[in-house]
Amino acid sequence: MAEKAIPNTPQKEYADIPGTFVFDADRSAQGYAINAFCMTLLKAENREKFKADEAAYLKQFNMNEEQTESILKRQWNRMLELGGNIYFTAKLGATDGLSFQQVAAKMTGMTQEGYAEMMLKGGRSVEGNRSKAEWEKKNG
Repeated sequence: MAEKAIPNTPQKEYADIPGTFVFDADRSAQGYAINAFCMTLLKAENREKFKADEAAYLKQFNMNEEQTESILKRQWNRMLELGGNIYFTAKLGATDGLSFQQVAAKMTGMTQEGYAEMMLKGGRSVEGNRSKAEWEKKNG
């Protein structure tokens, strides 16, 4: 998945890391509303309100349409691309009854068992994963 540039920000050298979105100051500003929403899920009464009517609950935050859609459709990687912080979006996963490992597995397109096995073996190899060009060559 090619990362879209954050509007009105210079392209950063580390934007070439494949398969991830670096959470920096620009991305933090971009995703403020996503992260503010996720933090409300710390309180049980907010989780209940959200579960009762997700779309209505999200309207109280100043999210753009893409951000709202990414949450409603549980597009975990898209949330990060749009400025969500993994530690905040994990609260949404917990609200859905998912462990952090289950969310991470979904983000990688793996089963939870496959993801756990990969991580126990040291994670993904750096070979073929240093840059987007190298990653695309490796993955076709």
